[in-house]
Amino acid sequence: MKKILLIEDEELIIKLLSKKLDAAGYDVALAMNGQEGIEKMRENMPDLVLLDIVMPRMGGFEVMAEMKKDEKLAKIPVIIISNSGQPLELERAKELGAADWLVKTEFDPKEVADKIQKYIGE
Repeated sequence: MKKILLIEDEELIIKLLSKKLDAAGYDVALAMNGQEGIEKMRENMPDLVLLDIVMPRMGGFEVMAEMKKDEKLAKIPVIIISNSGQPLELERAKELGAADWLVKTEFDPKEVADKIQKYIGE
């Protein structure tokens, strides 16, 4: 079973995504901020990370910068979950190694599942 770590601080998004990913057969772990996310990555080595940009205690960009410093974590594909989808924000995410992104106001759960499958398969 593939492991996905969802690092997100919005309850609604957490519920929506964890339910969908669970139903799709993924093992989903949750972290409510970036610091907790990094700790959980080191403990569980997920196959993929869904990462919010704006969070307390450590934002998404900081998480990605931290991941780059660690050889093992640097290999994990990251899909950004963004509020804005601003080109500047997405450009920065790409520079830090994001594989893809989703804009919160536009995505539907099927799109999330499709993007995950693209990077880690069944």
